[in-house]
Amino acid sequence: MKSIAYLTSEYARAGDTFIRREVDELRRLGFTVHTFSVRRSREQAISEEIRAAQATTDYLLEHSTARLVWALLQQFCKRPLAVLAAIRLAWKIRTPGLKAMLWHFAYLLEAAYLAQQLSAHAISHIHNHIAENSATVAMLAARISGIPFSMTVHGPHEFYVVSQIGLKEKIARSAFVACITSFCRSQCMAWCAPEDWYKLQIVRCGLDERFLGPAPTPVTAANRLVTVGRLCEEKGQTLLVEAIANVSQQGLNPQLTIIGDGPTRPHIERAIEKFNLHQSIHLAGWQSSDAVRDAIVNSTALVLPSFAEGLPVVILEAFALGRPVISTYVAGIPELVQPERNGWLVPAGDVDGLAKAIVALLQTSLPTLTAMGMAGHQAVSERHAIHREVSRLANLIIHPPTSQ
Repeated sequence: MKSIAYLTSEYARAGDTFIRREVDELRRLGFTVHTFSVRRSREQAISEEIRAAQATTDYLLEHSTARLVWALLQQFCKRPLAVLAAIRLAWKIRTPGLKAMLWHFAYLLEAAYLAQQLSAHAISHIHNHIAENSATVAMLAARISGIPFSMTVHGPHEFYVVSQIGLKEKIARSAFVACITSFCRSQCMAWCAPEDWYKLQIVRCGLDERFLGPAPTPVTAANRLVTVGRLCEEKGQTLLVEAIANVSQQGLNPQLTIIGDGPTRPHIERAIEKFNLHQSIHLAGWQSSDAVRDAIVNSTALVLPSFAEGLPVVILEAFALGRPVISTYVAGIPELVQPERNGWLVPAGDVDGLAKAIVALLQTSLPTLTAMGMAGHQAVSERHAIHREVSRLANLIIHPPTSQ
């Protein structure tokens, strides 16, 4: 079975459980997986699982500049034409300005070190998650080493900066591109040459038996909402606080737990203060996977009022655990959340619509909520089982698609 490299910008973190599940499943299938990361996350390692993943990951920027330069010189001595081609490629995809030039020189140094490690570990394929900076490193390492690379595209950020990250070039040079939703695939189609569309393959994020194995428990909490994710503008948590205030003013008593942390935490805290919601909203910070699971199980529903997304893994987890979801008509979310069947969808940014959905949830009977959660569980089981999705990915690595 193949020895492969997995690369991303920051690994391992609380929010990348989907990558760790993928790595674990590939190893279960017999692949030798070496994990690399451009940098180490500044987040605290909140579980033994994350600490273990970090302990076996090679962090490119933790090597000295001298070590990286030496790797480039060694690769130039071994493969001068390939290194020159990589330099031309880095120049081609850079954006204007001195800063961009320096960044791409740094990517070239990281790629040379990675190419060196590919040879040292007899690695035959590179797979990268997120088509931004780390994908540039993967593409350059592939050009230096002659080893093929692929990448998983999630969105939404890649689609905001397609020219800055050279997305069209990356797709053209990749062996294949794993798109996590049909929407994601459509966006890649919009930004690459039609002759490369065959490379765009749907490989969904998956859940393992820890989520899909046990039968979901019935919904028993009548008013406990939970939201999980990085506290940032695109997740819309500040809007959710306003919606909770709206619902509370209608005489209902929703209780919300916000799991996660990030740059908008001060804004959220000010909103909680403004609406006097200290008794209704709890900021829990980052939590371990087990703690997140418990919070979802003990909730009535997951609420995710995002403005921009790919397809949040936490929605998969909530459905797997039998809890309905309130979310927004954004990206791949409507491919899974079906109004009146397993949840509610509202227009992104519509605080009144979000409040109405929460009221509808709180006024729905527990048996109906349980049935909605079971419908979500069935949808996830059919579309997001880790063994099926990673088997599809493994087959693509072994047998990349070819044009017709």
